[in-house]
Amino acid sequence: MPRLNIKSLDKFFKETKVLDNINIETVDGELVVILGPSGCGKSTLLRLIAGLEQPDEGEIWIGDRRVDELPPRKRNVALVFQNYALYPHMSVRQNLAFPLKVAKVNKKEIHDRVLATATMISLSDRLDSRPAELSGGQRQRVALGRAIIRKPDLYLLDEPLSNLDADLRNRMRLELVEIQRQLGTTTVYVTHDQTEALTMADRLIVIDKGKIRQIGTVEQIYNKPADIFVASFVGTPKINILDGFISNGTIKPFNLSTIFLPSDYNSREVTIGIRPEDIFIDKDSKLHGKLTSVEYLGDRSLLTLKYSDYFLVISTEPVKYKIGDNITFSIKANKAFLFNKQTGVCFNK
Repeated sequence: MPRLNIKSLDKFFKETKVLDNINIETVDGELVVILGPSGCGKSTLLRLIAGLEQPDEGEIWIGDRRVDELPPRKRNVALVFQNYALYPHMSVRQNLAFPLKVAKVNKKEIHDRVLATATMISLSDRLDSRPAELSGGQRQRVALGRAIIRKPDLYLLDEPLSNLDADLRNRMRLELVEIQRQLGTTTVYVTHDQTEALTMADRLIVIDKGKIRQIGTVEQIYNKPADIFVASFVGTPKINILDGFISNGTIKPFNLSTIFLPSDYNSREVTIGIRPEDIFIDKDSKLHGKLTSVEYLGDRSLLTLKYSDYFLVISTEPVKYKIGDNITFSIKANKAFLFNKQTGVCFNK
């Protein structure tokens, strides 16, 4: 299947640079998730690929075709929006068939492809229903089916599950991944929801303020974040970020090793990142803090401790604790991240 290759892409809206030197190259058939906060430029990037916006600099290639100068209809991409964009007066059958009718495909092939697509999206029994008679998840399946039926070179999905409730969103994530695997077509999926990103992506692209902060597998992004933004944005509950300082060859306040610091790092200060699951209750430890809050989540509890002048969140087994308890704890030192105090770049990435 054709690859997507984006080279040195820039986009301005008036004087504001919303995308800055974007470079992406996909692998055949992979599901790439673009993750970032609202307003970071991820949907603009999708619109540039689809041809709904034009870049100010750079190139967009799909396979061996440069497409950034082509109109949308000649790019052979399918874009699925969060608002479904279905024709309310048409049945599911008619909505699915519409792109093929526009392309002047013969009636028999339309019939066959509508049935095959309806089966794939599990709506073969609702072909005569109109959108108003369907649930939110079913409407989103029709929107996806209308993209599938065209057999494009590339799928673009712009937060397609954001209008669904939490339970349906969870089920639709699994269905989308399964359908994408069956199709084997390169797919770019945009979201601000890190759970979607972590559970769906073959590769993850983290964007902030129009710039790519990191590209990698889910495991690489989580375990070796490029900087403080990536470490803070990916992971639930959020990573603990603390100010640290170097004294007597160790990093205080937890006596962490300086092994990851480059020899030319001449600042006395660093930033420390510790994920809540890498702090554990340890009755033999010399580290202790006062419990200030408890969040019971069923399979675990989130404890907030006041340690010296710091507040730490710990993810632990759902043992009963009371606010005000004195908790002794240890840190998995080999799991802690050290960041450049000035730039935010991670030293041990």
